[in-house]
Amino acid sequence: MTTLMVIAKEPRPGRVKTRLTPPYTPEEAAALAEASLADTLAVVMASPAERRLLVLDGTPGQWLPGEIEVIPQTGGGLDERLAAAFALCDGPALLIGMDTPQITPELLRPALLPGSDDPADAWFGPATDGGFWALGLRKPDPILLRGVPMSTPDTGQVQRRRLTGAGLVVRDLPELRDVDTAPDAEAVAAQAPGSRFAAAVARFAPAGAR
Repeated sequence: MTTLMVIAKEPRPGRVKTRLTPPYTPEEAAALAEASLADTLAVVMASPAERRLLVLDGTPGQWLPGEIEVIPQTGGGLDERLAAAFALCDGPALLIGMDTPQITPELLRPALLPGSDDPADAWFGPATDGGFWALGLRKPDPILLRGVPMSTPDTGQVQRRRLTGAGLVVRDLPELRDVDTAPDAEAVAAQAPGSRFAAAVARFAPAGAR
């Protein structure tokens, strides 16, 4: 893929990961979000791409690598914001979120460096909550995202049907678990024991025995 994008929200207390509170405090939830975003951006920097974008709702902080281009998110629902992100791309693009700090460059590589004989038009990464954590398009088309209901148990199914309904050949990436709740945080931390995110979960765990 020519462009690798992360869509994210500034990790500010009270604005991110509100479903983690309780048991985490708003400040702890924001710290977990920042660790997750930092891990994600580190993977982006280690992955093969010609252009790296952070599509951000908010203001960049010290967690931002200087080599990543920052673009502000547009208004509207999540489907409109995702569509607008793909509209920024002239060639193949892969978009991921900030809620899967367990990702690795190896996990993204099939979508970023597909074989020359691979007929795939799209790459789709399903999430265990029914959504999706990654979407890659060989020819980005915002229409493929607009109108897809977001944050529902069948968001992923609807989005994937939108792709296949447009006649695209879709390849699936592994299913991953998003960090939305405290049990999610604990499970994902266990999957990525050496990550900033796992360290943050361990740091906050004693306060209340989570």
